[in-house]
Amino acid sequence: MHKQLGEFIRLHREQTKPQDVGLRADGRRRTPGLRREELAQLCDVSPTWLTWLEQGRPVSASAKVLGHLADVMHLTAAERTYLFRLADKLDTTAEANHDSPAVNFAAIVKSIRTPAYILNRQWDAIAWNRPAKDLFNGWLDQAKTSTSAPANLLHFMFGSSSARSLIADWPERAQRLVAEFRADCGKYADGEPYASLIAQLTRDSEEFKKLWNTHQVLGRDGGSRRFQHPTQGLLTFEQVTLNLAAAREVKLVMLLPT
Repeated sequence: MHKQLGEFIRLHREQTKPQDVGLRADGRRRTPGLRREELAQLCDVSPTWLTWLEQGRPVSASAKVLGHLADVMHLTAAERTYLFRLADKLDTTAEANHDSPAVNFAAIVKSIRTPAYILNRQWDAIAWNRPAKDLFNGWLDQAKTSTSAPANLLHFMFGSSSARSLIADWPERAQRLVAEFRADCGKYADGEPYASLIAQLTRDSEEFKKLWNTHQVLGRDGGSRRFQHPTQGLLTFEQVTLNLAAAREVKLVMLLPT
């Protein structure tokens, strides 16, 4: 990965025109793009470090520096995502923009006839349809897309009395949900946006704290989901969870009638 990361940065540095970043392009240049010294200065790193990075040496680039590189070289969204993946870093800046991308999340879930909702990286519901709102009593029926307090699935699960009455086999589902979330976080659990969420859940819920400290991990594979709805009675669905190609950090969750 180090070699691929270095080659990717070098090629895009050479494709970045000096005038595009406010530099004069006069003088003789080996490449029409930026010199290493120029890119290093713009990103507030040393030329030696950038040279090592481009040579594929095992040096570590922080998310902040990677963000500077992406901004200076005017990388597209796809190129920026690729850069961070090569460096094995979490791009929290890109995540902050996932709640309002070009993708029309509301239109996606509204086109689905069964309960469906979309979760962002920290499992806030950012879009849902009417069947999901009708099903999730105490969560999506009270949430608003414009509210400053996000409709977080984990907060609902561990902080709402409605969840315990709505979700059949709550203890087993709660255990699995925490294991799925830990697997989702991976090694980024100590960084934002996860750290603050985990700290609050740990502080507010002894049950979450206990389950989180077991370090269990499970894939969000779906399966049978049962709900004891206050007006519709016992409902059973088959859950399917998909990542969207246009916004890979979000999840589309659908509940299909069995």
